[in-house]
Amino acid sequence: MAFEELKENTENIQDQAKEYIESHLAYYKLWGFKVAMKSTTLIFKFTLILLCFSMVLLFGSIALAYAFGTLLGSNALGFLAVGGIYLFFTILLFFVKDKFVEGPILEKFSEIFFND
Repeated sequence: MAFEELKENTENIQDQAKEYIESHLAYYKLWGFKVAMKSTTLIFKFTLILLCFSMVLLFGSIALAYAFGTLLGSNALGFLAVGGIYLFFTILLFFVKDKFVEGPILEKFSEIFFND
């Protein structure tokens, strides 16, 4: 009789352990889905904003180049002036990229992954 009770308790423990593992597996699947969706939507929003900003920058650059062209008397010089401005900002961004680019991106993704 004691062996039968022990056998029933063992089967009960096995069932509970199986339910525990299944529930935790389901939880981590949902957590992974949540993190993946937050990351995906963040990247999508960033890409969309970047695309819109690029269009504004493109047309603004063309307008600025033509404006410089009329001031300097040559459209080619106007476009070269705008290109020089972009070269300056690119070099500046290269030297400060760690502080203004990588840091905030790393911080945002760390917040998504570790604060939930």
